[in-house]
Amino acid sequence: MTTVEVNGQSREIDAPGDMPLLWALRDVLGLTGTKFGCGRGLCGACTVHLDGAPVRACLTPLSAAAGRKLTTIEGLAPAGGLHPVQQAWLDEGVVQCGYCQSGQIMSAAALLASNPKPSDADIDNAMGGNLCRCGTYGRIRAAIHRAAGAERSA
Repeated sequence: MTTVEVNGQSREIDAPGDMPLLWALRDVLGLTGTKFGCGRGLCGACTVHLDGAPVRACLTPLSAAAGRKLTTIEGLAPAGGLHPVQQAWLDEGVVQCGYCQSGQIMSAAALLASNPKPSDADIDNAMGGNLCRCGTYGRIRAAIHRAAGAERSA
């Protein structure tokens, strides 16, 4: 049994410690917003926050989350609202197929938590491990600037 604070609630997870966090979230807790992409930590679709830092849930064992604070896409926003990054995603029309979006949003939120006014280079560096098959990288960058309160550059 592993105790983890998930989205602000203490949760007991009855699963082996070496189970990837992704499967503990999806299969044990039923939090399916975190997506399986590549299973190798290369695409970023499974990004969650562990004590505020973005991690790849497909590579992180459940035991690494024991006693720590975990935030998934389901817990990013306040109840009944949207996180500023989620709102910016809508405002900029980022989503096409949508599969990578929870990981993209989680990485962007972690970036803005540590760097509230990122440059284009900062954004490219922070988001470089998140792949988008639809190629919406320009809109992703614009949405991050919007969420940061920066003027959107055309």
